[in-house]
Amino acid sequence: MTNDIRAAEPARQHPSPPEPDEPVSRPAWFVPLLRRIHFYGGIFVGPFILIAALTGAIYAFSPQIERMVYSEELTASSKSTDYLPLDEQVAAAEEHVGEDAQLAAVRPAATPGDTTRVIYEYDESPSGLHDPQRGIFIDPVTGEVRGDEGVYGTGGSLPLRTEIAQMHRHLFLGDWGRLYSELAASWLAVIIIAGVGLWAARWRAVRRSKRKQKGMLLPENSARGLRRTRSWHAATGIWIAAGGLFLAATGITWSTYGGANVADLRTSMDWQTPSVETQLNPDAEDAGVHDEHPHHGHGGEQAHDTHAVDVSGIGHVLRAGREAGFTSAHVELIAASGEGEAWSMRDVSMKLPTPEIQAVAVDPATYKVTDVLAWDDYSFMAKLAQWGIWMHMGTLFGLANQILLFTLAVSIGLLVIWGYVMWWQRRPRHNPAQKVGNLPSRGSLRRAPWWGKALITAGLGLIAWFLPLLGVSLVAFILIDMLLALRQRRASASDSRLATTRSKP
Repeated sequence: MTNDIRAAEPARQHPSPPEPDEPVSRPAWFVPLLRRIHFYGGIFVGPFILIAALTGAIYAFSPQIERMVYSEELTASSKSTDYLPLDEQVAAAEEHVGEDAQLAAVRPAATPGDTTRVIYEYDESPSGLHDPQRGIFIDPVTGEVRGDEGVYGTGGSLPLRTEIAQMHRHLFLGDWGRLYSELAASWLAVIIIAGVGLWAARWRAVRRSKRKQKGMLLPENSARGLRRTRSWHAATGIWIAAGGLFLAATGITWSTYGGANVADLRTSMDWQTPSVETQLNPDAEDAGVHDEHPHHGHGGEQAHDTHAVDVSGIGHVLRAGREAGFTSAHVELIAASGEGEAWSMRDVSMKLPTPEIQAVAVDPATYKVTDVLAWDDYSFMAKLAQWGIWMHMGTLFGLANQILLFTLAVSIGLLVIWGYVMWWQRRPRHNPAQKVGNLPSRGSLRRAPWWGKALITAGLGLIAWFLPLLGVSLVAFILIDMLLALRQRRASASDSRLATTRSKP
């Protein structure tokens, strides 16, 4: 009987030995923070990025547009190479402009069928051009004047191309307009970095599904709605991320505040672009001017004092430079800016392969070369900076470079548009009054560990110092977010009070 009772009793549960304390997982914070940065940057700065992308796409093919519009000025009557002496071509230009015109530079015809460009200083700047000059286009075979147009910068762009560049740079709004392009370039880099982080997090989350991973590299055309738009946005974004970062980094060099800090950094690190010495007296105080940012935004030609320029020996100057090893067909002869100054020759091709000799200085009295600037005289960082500028302008690799820039610009514009479309597609279906999707959840930074908060704070401080406009706009976004959060809390409190009032009898 006792045994039966014991058998009927449930088996005693012996407590298992205590498990060691398991670490409590901290809620995710980094990916949500990236999502908020990506979202807010895209929503608020997206229009500026879109404008910069579209104007940049137009600028990419501005040389071809310029060639078509100004075909009369840029094209000689024949492709004969039986050119008149260079001094006679310049004399034809001087007869056209008058004796009081101040010669600045001469660009001999680079290839058969091209015109020679004789450049003069303007007495007054025409409307719409900054630091312009006057270009007289001479047929090198006949000496005929083919055109008279304003020219600008090292690239020698004509009015239409200059207008396209100014539209891309500041939307014809002057210095205030330059803030738009700086804001776009600064935030483009931040948005791309955050987007790549989100893409990497999602790639890791779906790493066990090859089908889903494939959809992150190639758009899913079979999908519909939000999924399809997100696929196009993600796949396009990851493929053009490196190019977008390049455009942002090089674009900053043309900006007002960030560009000044880049220039200061290059000076402190001795990464400056060297220039040929044109002073025949090396002990003189004044230094020559070198334009690192051609017609795409900054610059202008070397300043010239008003004085008579003897052009009778310009052919000897060109010959002396050739004998010194200057091989580029795209050459600009810059007139001596005053007494004690040399003529100089510089390469204006702005493409690869980079000519071994970049510039030479020639004494106008003796036609002896007084200084030679070789490509090897550039530091490695100066070479990278120069190549980066030329690539941003679309000249480094010729037509291939232009196609690449156009593709990048159009892709960046589409990414902005897809971002807004996704925001609209995420709108809650149960609330027709809400026309767009919900904002990313708040509190990600509060959930971060102490080291994460320290890194974010230090990073934001460094960004605000080096890119002041980005820092100011980031503070503005934080304030806007705080106001939205306060509004949401007040609305929730009001709804709670209303619900309590209705529940009372």
